[in-house]
Amino acid sequence: MDRSPEITTTEAKGPIEALEPSTSVAGRYPRMALGPKVRIGLVDDHHLIREGLTLVLQDVDGFEIVGDAADHSAARDLVATLRPDVLLLDLTFPEGDALPLLRDLRAQYPSLRMIVLTMHGDPETVRQALAAGAAGYLVKGARSLDLVEAIRAVARGDRYLHSSVTGTVVDDSIRWSETGAISLREREVLSLLASGQTPAQIARSLDISIHTVRRHIANLSDKLGLHGTNALTRYAIRHGLARAE
Repeated sequence: MDRSPEITTTEAKGPIEALEPSTSVAGRYPRMALGPKVRIGLVDDHHLIREGLTLVLQDVDGFEIVGDAADHSAARDLVATLRPDVLLLDLTFPEGDALPLLRDLRAQYPSLRMIVLTMHGDPETVRQALAAGAAGYLVKGARSLDLVEAIRAVARGDRYLHSSVTGTVVDDSIRWSETGAISLREREVLSLLASGQTPAQIARSLDISIHTVRRHIANLSDKLGLHGTNALTRYAIRHGLARAE
C-alpha cells in the first residue's frame, strides 16, 4: 500500500550558520543507513550563499553536492546534465521569481525533489511555491540541522515545512476554504495584482496573454462582488493573499 507523504517540521532557532569543522553538521547529525548518496544541486544567485551551503553540506554523511547554478538557465542545465535527486533553490532572481522554473522542472523531471530556501515566509508565497512543485520549504533563518533534516525528508519521499511557515500554511488553508469559488489561476492573478503588478506584468509572470489576465480580473470582480483594482487589492491584502516581493 502506498503511504501518504509525511510533513516534517522543526523549530526555528537562528540563521543558517557556516560551521567550523569541529562543530560541523556532519559531526552533529545521526548517520544515514548505508545506501546511495543523495545527490544535491544548489541554485541561488548569490555566490556566497552557494559557497556557504556547500561548506555546510559537503561533509554530511550520505550527501553529495553535484553542482550549483546562479540563474534559471544554468539551473535547467544543471538538472538536465547532472540529474540531482534534490534541488535547493531560492525564489528571487534578477530575471524574475523562480515559480515558473519550479513548474517546468516538476513537469520535466517528476522524480526531482525540490526544496525552496528563501527569505520569504508569507502565506501566499509558501502556497504558490508548494503548488508549483516544491516538496520542502525553509526560510533562511533556519538552522543548518533543519536543512539536513529537510533534505533527508524529501529524499525519502516526504514533505518538509519549516516550523516558521507551518502556521501560515494552516491559516492559508482556512482562507482557501473561505474563497473556494476562486480558481487557482484567479488566485495567482489576484495575489500578483495586490503585489502591485500591472496586467501586462502579470501576463509575463504567469506566461499567459494579457487578454486572459483581464478575463481573470473580470471573473474575480463578478465572483467577489468587487469592482476596480483598488477594491480587489484591498480584498487580497485583508485575506493574506498578497505575495511578498
